[in-house]
Amino acid sequence: MKSYILLFFASYSLSVFSQEMQEGYTYLETGEYLQAELFFESILEGYPDNKTARLCYGRAIGLNGKTEDAKTLFTDLLADYPSDFEVKLNYGESLLWNSNFLKAKAYFKGLVEEDPKSFPALLSYANTLSNLKEYEGALLYVNKALAVLPGNPNALNSKKYMYLGYAYQKQQAQQYDKAEALLKENLSLFNNDKGTLLNLANLYLIANRLDDAKATYELLAENLDSKVAALNGLALVSHLKGKNKEALIISQKAYDSLPILKNTSDIKQTQERYIQALIWNKKYNQSEELIDALLKEHPNKNWILALQATLNIYKSNFKNSLKDYNRVLENDSTSFDGNLGKANALKALGHYDDAYKSAENTLTFYDNQKDALNFIKNLNTTFTPFYEIKASYTFDNGDNKAFAINNIVEIPFSTKFKVLGSFNYRTTDNNVTDNNATSYDVNGGMSYQILPNATLKGTAGIISVDSKNNKYNQLLANLSLNIKPFKLQTLDLNYNREIQNFNAELLDREIVMNNFFVNYNLSTNFKLGLFTQYYFTSQNDDNIRNLFFTSLYYNLLSKPILKVGLNYQYITFKNQVPTIYFSPEKFNAGEIFVNLIKDEVIAKPKEWFYELTVAFGLQYIEDYDSQSTYRLHGKVGYKFSDRCLVNLYGTNSNIASATAAGFTFVETGLRFKWFLFNKPIFRK
Repeated sequence: MKSYILLFFASYSLSVFSQEMQEGYTYLETGEYLQAELFFESILEGYPDNKTARLCYGRAIGLNGKTEDAKTLFTDLLADYPSDFEVKLNYGESLLWNSNFLKAKAYFKGLVEEDPKSFPALLSYANTLSNLKEYEGALLYVNKALAVLPGNPNALNSKKYMYLGYAYQKQQAQQYDKAEALLKENLSLFNNDKGTLLNLANLYLIANRLDDAKATYELLAENLDSKVAALNGLALVSHLKGKNKEALIISQKAYDSLPILKNTSDIKQTQERYIQALIWNKKYNQSEELIDALLKEHPNKNWILALQATLNIYKSNFKNSLKDYNRVLENDSTSFDGNLGKANALKALGHYDDAYKSAENTLTFYDNQKDALNFIKNLNTTFTPFYEIKASYTFDNGDNKAFAINNIVEIPFSTKFKVLGSFNYRTTDNNVTDNNATSYDVNGGMSYQILPNATLKGTAGIISVDSKNNKYNQLLANLSLNIKPFKLQTLDLNYNREIQNFNAELLDREIVMNNFFVNYNLSTNFKLGLFTQYYFTSQNDDNIRNLFFTSLYYNLLSKPILKVGLNYQYITFKNQVPTIYFSPEKFNAGEIFVNLIKDEVIAKPKEWFYELTVAFGLQYIEDYDSQSTYRLHGKVGYKFSDRCLVNLYGTNSNIASATAAGFTFVETGLRFKWFLFNKPIFRK
């Protein structure tokens, strides 16, 4: 630790001798500690007992990094001069150099009591308290030091950093208002200090006050010395607002100034932010070229490896990203980017237990760090038991009406194993046919992650139906295997046994459906996506259905999600029984859709979430002329807390395949979801 204690050499045995040591004093004052060490070492060869030379030599070696040797020297001096206050001050400072803060605290407290007007004692005591993060006391004593020597630059500098440390402490405790007040007080004392403004902007980013962060960076940009740092900050704000194109434009301005930048920190941050902006905008080839060039110039530098890892995350090369983060941690086990980045890569790969460990390891080095805490909180949500209930009302133009209540319970006992349960009630009637039916079904089962990229889920149950002309029980079953064969791809293999239950007529007929189906989803790094589904259905009325569906879509926005696309559907039945249910020999439908989503998963507590889908197209039934189709779906919900949410939804469609009978279909409903605990039951 650099010293702020002033040396006062009051007297010397000979004035000539004092003049001879002036060169050494200059070395100390100008920070040339090696020269000072060599100089006073030579003096001590001739005058080994000279107190002043010993003091100066001790300071020189201590400030030159030989802290333990300095402590030993000052201990010896203290033994020789036990009442010398100057010797006491320097011994105390040697404790600070060796990070022995608790001992230094007690020691300097004693020196302040011995001489309450000693500027070096007061300042050293204040700095000791600051190192112990006892900022209230530190500020009290630095103000006492400034009362002794008003305007002292060392004391003022200490005071500024005490405010910054105190604000950071409040920030880590998520006391954002208190942190903001401390930083603003620092700004008033130190005239819009650059470091304080940067800390204030960072506080606003953490508190998600993006407009305030932007205003702070804009204030920083008014000063030429901090303009580049401000531009880098503004680029980040734009990214967090979902304006990635704007972020790239801003970061480009900073990047263009690289040839004239001299500050190493500014150069690094500018290169880093520009590459990040390229990644955010999916300009992967350009960002990869820049990263490769930097690695050739600075091999194995952690900040460059972290950029490479980020690029691999965005490209869904999670295994490569994990390798990058492991290299970062080999260089520095305490790295924030390394530990939390590794946690994200492990999560993406399905190694959830290891992801927890890596995030928790982050917190061992960065206590109460918000990003790490949020990561754990979000991961906890995946494995926290929940209860969900949905009430819905449905009707179509065939005068079929239905009311249903669906209950779902999911209880994870580990990151791999979950117990599943459901209870559903449905009542439906038709005034035209004077028919009605009621059904109850109960299901139970489990889900197990057999491999990091493969999860097996199975449920079984029974449905009990009471209709006008029939009363029966039937077995229900569902078996699925979800796998991720390659990056950006998912494949679902499914079997489902169910009863046609859309209306009373169908429930009355006890039609059992054995569905074998495959879902395949392909994402890309260039905003295109493809979803394909194939159903083969065998029914106990000797009918067979084949269904093919595919959707090609393009993501226009990521926050909120806005995508447009084309859907195509083909259905064929072995037997045509149109008076019973929709069963054409062939059916084709195509539509154009727009989908706007703010997902409930990313919504924060006390925020709204929503979804809107609008689709129009044509359908072809048998060989009849085409018919226009439409599909409208909307959802709006509110997240009361991390544990509780509710939403309303509604669907209106005239696509023939949307119902078992009839062409218009309307459903409205209310859904409530409640996480039963604050965290998974298997986590302490």
